[in-house]
Amino acid sequence: MELIASNIQLDMENIIIRKVTVNDIGALQEISKQTFEETSSESTGKENMQMYLSEEFSIEKLTTEYNNFGSWFYFVLAEEKVVGYIKLNEGETESELKFRHGLEIQRIYVLKAYHGKKIGQLLCDHAIKVANDLKCLFVWLCVWEENLRAIRFYQKNGFVEFDRKTFKLGEELQNDIIMKRNLY
Repeated sequence: MELIASNIQLDMENIIIRKVTVNDIGALQEISKQTFEETSSESTGKENMQMYLSEEFSIEKLTTEYNNFGSWFYFVLAEEKVVGYIKLNEGETESELKFRHGLEIQRIYVLKAYHGKKIGQLLCDHAIKVANDLKCLFVWLCVWEENLRAIRFYQKNGFVEFDRKTFKLGEELQNDIIMKRNLY
C-alpha cells in the first residue's frame, strides 16, 4: 500500500466504500497495522505496540473476526487505493457490552495522510446507514480517552459519553471512553 503526501486533493466521486472479502484479509492486515501504529505509536512503548499489532492484527485473528456472523468490515478506497476501513459488530459479536438493538463501531481507521479529508465522516455515515438498515436503536463505540481528535469527531456526530473501560495495549493499560448515539 502506498502512502501519499498529506496535501491530497480528493475527488469525492472517486471514493468508494466496499465490503471486505475473504481475499482482502492480507490488505486488511496491512491497513490495520499501519493505521493503528500511525495513530497510537507516540503514546506507547515500541514493545507494547509490536505485541499488540502482532496479536490483534494477525491473519488468523482477522480471518476469525471476518467469519463471525454479525461482524462486517468495509474498506474505503480513494482512487482505487485502500485508505481506511471500518469494522462493525452486532449482537453477540460486539466486543464488550453485547447490547440488544445496538451496533458497535469497533474500528474506524484511516491513514494519517487522509485525516481531514472527510474519509472518517463517510465511514461514520456508512455505519449509521447500516444501523438504520438493521433497525438498531443506537450505535456505540470505544475511544481512547487521550485521542481528543477522535472524541471531538464523534461528539460532532452526535455521540455522547456514557461509560468507561480499560483497554490493554500489549502490557499497558489505557482508559477508553464508551460513547453512544441514539438513532430514534
